[in-house]
Parts: sequence; C-alpha cells; structure tokens
Amino acid sequence: MVQRNEIQNMLFERKKKMQFEKRLPRNGKEGLLYGAIISTLTVIFMTTLSVILAVGEFNGDVALTILKMIPIMWIIVMIIEPAIFGRIAEALVEKFTKPTDSFNSKIMFRILFTVLGMSAAMTFIGDIAGNGFSTDIFSNWLSNWPRNFVIVLIAESLVIQPIARFAMVKLHESQDKKAEVEIKAQVQ
Repeated sequence: MVQRNEIQNMLFERKKKMQFEKRLPRNGKEGLLYGAIISTLTVIFMTTLSVILAVGEFNGDVALTILKMIPIMWIIVMIIEPAIFGRIAEALVEKFTKPTDSFNSKIMFRILFTVLGMSAAMTFIGDIAGNGFSTDIFSNWLSNWPRNFVIVLIAESLVIQPIARFAMVKLHESQDKKAEVEIKAQVQ
C-alpha cells in the first residue's frame, strides 16, 4: 500500500505534467496523429478545390478524379511535410521567435512557413499529377501558387489547425483523467 504523502506527491507531479501545453502533441505517436489530421483535412480540401477549379465544374467524373487523387496526394504530403518542410519551418520559427514569444505567435509562424513551402511544392506536384509533364508547368505554377498559398494559409489558420489542436486537447484531457483515476486507485 502506498503512503498518503506519496500519493499526494504523485498527484502533485501529475498536475505539474498536466500544465504542459495541451494543444500540441507530446510524443511521436501523438505527432503522427496531429500531422495526419492536418494533412488529411488539407489534402481533401485543396485537392477538391484545385481539381474543380482546373476542370471548371463538379460532376460525377470530377468527383471520381478527386477520390483517386486524394490518397496519392495524402501519401506525398505525409512524406514531404515531416521530412522537408516541417523541419525547415521549425528552424525558421526558432530563428524568428524568442522563447518568451506567445504560443499563438509561434504557431502562426509555423503555419506560415509550412504553408509557404508545402503550397509551393504541392502546387507543382498537383499540376504534374493532373496534367503530366508539359511546357506549361512553370506558367501554371506561377498562376496557381499565389492563390493556393492564400487559400491554404487561411484554411490552416482558421479551421484546420484549430481542429487538430482541439483533438490534442481532448486526447490529453482523457489521458490526464485516466492517470488521475489510476493514481487515486493506488490510495485505496
């Protein structure tokens, strides 16, 4: 049986740990979930929008094309974001922020730098996936990338990232409640 002081210390330590940021992942597994939520929502939104804008209409054939492209785009995003653009964005956030800067300022810089790189790459990759290699790749990129950048920046900032952070908060609240119940059970 655990002593009462030990239990109080355990609860105190657990509460200190609960003070960690609940809106962001705390480990690799949570990071994968967080990234998957953001990537999935962004890929669904941008693939749908880009295909509809390229074709000029929405019908059954366009919907089928979108459904075929989403898994391919998702795999590409899940590889290049953490391997390339996520690392670059983290380095830039470190460079342009201070440890005393607010959570929101760091998140906005992270979103800005990630969206900057990912929108540039995915506009290029999306054009190749949709149209193949052609002499118009560069001109298409020049005309589509600014639009894609602005749209994704707004979507990530106002909808997609908040959804992912909400999922993290709910996950951490559940974990914290479970840990507290386990600690209290040790008292009895």
